Formats: sequence, C-alpha cells, structure tokens
Amino acid sequence: MYERLIQIEFNHCDPAGIVFYPRYFEMVNSVVENFFADVVGRSFAQMHNGASNGVPTVAIETSFLKPSRLGDKVLFSLMIEKIGGSSLGLVIEGRGPDGLLLTVRMTVAWIDRMKAAPWPSDMRAALEYYKETQDA
Repeated sequence: MYERLIQIEFNHCDPAGIVFYPRYFEMVNSVVENFFADVVGRSFAQMHNGASNGVPTVAIETSFLKPSRLGDKVLFSLMIEKIGGSSLGLVIEGRGPDGLLLTVRMTVAWIDRMKAAPWPSDMRAALEYYKETQDA
C-alpha cells in the first residue's frame, strides 16, 4: 500500500491549533501527486509541463473524524477502489496518534488536451499491478 507521512505544521493550522480542513485537501493532493510519480511512473511535472495531460479531481467526499494538531504526524495511505476507462477511484485514509482521522473517497480522471481520454497503456498497467498487489 502506498503511504506518505506528513507532519502537521503551523501553516496547516487555524488559530485553535488544529488543521484547517482545506489544508487536508492540499495534503491529499500531495499524496496523489507523489503516488503518480513513485508508483505510476509519471510525475505531475511531466504531465503538466508541456504534455497537455493531467489527472484532475472530478469528485471528492471526505469524512473528518478527529482533529489533527500542530506537531502531529499523519500517515496517509492510498488504495485504488476502481480503475475505469479514464477515471480512477481512490480511497485515502489519514491516521494519527489518535487513530483514524479522515477518510477521503475521490475520483480523478486522465485528461489529454483538456478532455477525458483512456489511460495510456503504461499507466493502466502500473495502476492494475498496484491494485492487484493491494488486493492480495
């Protein structure tokens, strides 16, 4: 399973010292971005810098279960729920010192020149391999 540890910093927090919820979306995007670079073999830089490709978020649903506080370390894990023709269903969980903090269900889509397009064969193969390994 793909995991990424993120420490909660001052810039993530509101005046009460807990994570301001939009900052979680930045962290989740970081997890997705690094997953594509580390596992799928295409960084966001490769996709966005002149290639006219990308994986924008088309749907997101989040359950915030417990707060994260300044200094906490949150371990995010990414699981593939479904691979579609041009879409990818993901579940991302964030766990901290008090257990499960948030669950995110999201869909991203492969685009080529600003239109949904089938996954390139190398990316589909990497995604399918990851899902098979994750499900085993």
